[in-house]
Amino acid sequence: MKVKVKKTHPDAVIPSYAKPGDAGMDLTAISKTIDEYGNIVYGFGLAFEIPSGYVGLIFPRSSNCKKTLLLSNSVGVLDSGFRGEVTTKFKSTSDTPQTYNIGDRIAQIIVMPYPQIEFEESDELSKTERGEGGYGSTGK
Repeated sequence: MKVKVKKTHPDAVIPSYAKPGDAGMDLTAISKTIDEYGNIVYGFGLAFEIPSGYVGLIFPRSSNCKKTLLLSNSVGVLDSGFRGEVTTKFKSTSDTPQTYNIGDRIAQIIVMPYPQIEFEESDELSKTERGEGGYGSTGK
């Protein structure tokens, strides 16, 4: 599947898979700012044309565990109609944050199909073994 990507900055790096079997392609930071809420905003200098019926999902890389940063919205969602530059916003979990540098691979994009859902209101739902058991209900 081909997805169009536009460089909005000459230093942008087009994502690619690092290894066979990888689900995500790394995004490389080309800018770093702080917004009015104290979020550390990283820009990638890229805009995508996600096809209709697909979504681009932005996740932190697993190496984020070495930083004192949390992606502020947990997972970024690139809808098929969005054509702007992709950015991420991280919140620091420390007074002295361990942040990424320009040129670091800091996030990853996964493009996936999704179904069109139509919710149907119902007074009853089917029975399951789990039922209404929530947080920790499986005993782990």
